[in-house]
Amino acid sequence: MAESYNICLDVGGTKVLGAIFNEKDQIIHRLKKRSKSGGEGSADVEKVIISVVEEMIKESGIDRKKVNAVASCAPGVIDQEKGIVLFTPNLPWRDYDIASAMRKKFGVPFYVGNDVNLGVLGEYHFGAGKGYKNIVGFFVGTGMGGGLILNGKLFTGNQFKAAEYGHMILDPEGPLCNCGQRGCLEAFSSKQGMTAYMRQQISRGRESVMADAIKDGVFRSKKLVKALEAGDQVAMEAVDRACHWLAVATGNLINTISPDLVLYGGGVIEALGDTFLKKILAEVDRYCMPTIRSTVEIKTASLGDDSILYGDLAMIKGLG
Repeated sequence: MAESYNICLDVGGTKVLGAIFNEKDQIIHRLKKRSKSGGEGSADVEKVIISVVEEMIKESGIDRKKVNAVASCAPGVIDQEKGIVLFTPNLPWRDYDIASAMRKKFGVPFYVGNDVNLGVLGEYHFGAGKGYKNIVGFFVGTGMGGGLILNGKLFTGNQFKAAEYGHMILDPEGPLCNCGQRGCLEAFSSKQGMTAYMRQQISRGRESVMADAIKDGVFRSKKLVKALEAGDQVAMEAVDRACHWLAVATGNLINTISPDLVLYGGGVIEALGDTFLKKILAEVDRYCMPTIRSTVEIKTASLGDDSILYGDLAMIKGLG
């Protein structure tokens, strides 16, 4: 087999993570750079993406003529066929034809897809989802993303807009979500949701070691881990509340889809996977039919930070 390489990127609101895969689908080099999503526009993030690719090629010493393709994710609504980012809440991209810009820059095929769709796809082909045909995936991070594998294929719905589980409304009178609705799963169970709850409790005079961690934005997952280890009551309540609503949402999707597997991934799960999984498993049976629940496995993702990178790789290989 001729030597060739695929470059895969995980583009988020605050960072770009890159990896080079060899022809055996092994990561041989990786690089992470911070990005400023609040800059002048699409060109700012584009510059970071280009610099990550260029630096990885230089640092790894690979022949750039042997790069087969480049692929990336973005959070938001992506036209995967045309390579256009239609909308993303955390990046300055609207109807942005990223694929054309990147093909022109690198001279190789460029692919782009929704971040959590690709995370679930990566787990399906290379991680904890191998061997399952129908997978419901929740990725818990700053927000709450979803991905869906049906009959062995990534299901993206009409115009690639499917599986936005984070905006499943669980309580119409619940907390306000960034999407403008109230009581979405994201408003309860994401970092944003947990941060909002802790901030509310602290504003009422309760003490918490998380006060500094949430002062200027959402907490870092490591801070939450330490707060739970210290027995911080406000942090424990935020996690219990997040897991409760994740259990409700999981039960609803189990009843709706009857998947083989429900998979939890993302930064929060990577940091607190066992804690979240135990709490969800303790409740989920209350919210779905026993006969359907009996044929569903529930577990955490296995690829960690690399889930999306492997999803990129699957996209390049046409493993939709």
